Amino acid sequence: MSDNDLTRYSGLVALVGRPNVGKSTLLNALIDEKLSIVTPKPQTTRHRIVGVMGNGNTQIGLIDAPGVHLGTKTALNRVMNENAATSVTGVDLAVLVVDRGRWTDDDAAALRNAKASGVPVGLVINKADLEQDKNRLLPAIEQQSQRDDFAFVVPVSAHRSDNLEALTSELNSRMPQSEFLFDDDALTDRPMRFLVAEIVREKLIIFLQQELPYQIAVEVEEFDSSDPTKTYIQALIWVARDNQKSIVIGRRGSMLEQVGRSARLALADWLETRVDLRLFVRVDPGWPDDEARSRTRA
Repeated sequence: MSDNDLTRYSGLVALVGRPNVGKSTLLNALIDEKLSIVTPKPQTTRHRIVGVMGNGNTQIGLIDAPGVHLGTKTALNRVMNENAATSVTGVDLAVLVVDRGRWTDDDAAALRNAKASGVPVGLVINKADLEQDKNRLLPAIEQQSQRDDFAFVVPVSAHRSDNLEALTSELNSRMPQSEFLFDDDALTDRPMRFLVAEIVREKLIIFLQQELPYQIAVEVEEFDSSDPTKTYIQALIWVARDNQKSIVIGRRGSMLEQVGRSARLALADWLETRVDLRLFVRVDPGWPDDEARSRTRA
């Protein structure tokens, strides 16, 4: 029997949860590709991004969106919450990702958002590997499982890719019969420039150990891959104040040089070419507090 004769199943699955619970790490682990950026800081994810997971006759679009958080101090915060809320629109399944040992008001808000979609909600209990005492792990899983009538409950370690087979089986079994929603070789719904900008932003968050990363956005102005041996990239780093520009550039350009070197290596490994990366820093006063500008950069 040829592949064309197989019954196909395809659908959308939203990964929801509070910030920094491991949704992006889980997405990357499930598709076995670095697609969503990951840092130790909460609210790293700003955008709704779809990663495509294929498994024989089943294809799943995994939606990673900003974590639900109750703070709405800036327009950027509000836009991120809107992105989180709309991530469950039109999906076939929602998966609430939680920490094995914590439950907060933000977790409860994420659960309410998932249930509002009207589709089945599964529970993934992440970071199971961090509990050294396994006698304490099972009661923690049981406690989280009783928070709602979940379609399924699967403990995993996204960081170590533990127990992902069980989760994949649960996801596959709940996909509707359908032709594939994405091309067979698709990895994501996002364009290359977006992914490049996210890698640069990831390095900025990692190197700038302050609140400043939340005032930063990255825009790729030029992306030229016409030379198969080298890719030219020019990107703008937007900040909200002049003193932030000085911090990003660093003493004699040292910070920007570190960020550029790390981003260049990551991009070269990902694109499998040499990368000529040029970074420029510009000030756009107060952009995180402006609704329109936050929507284009969130």
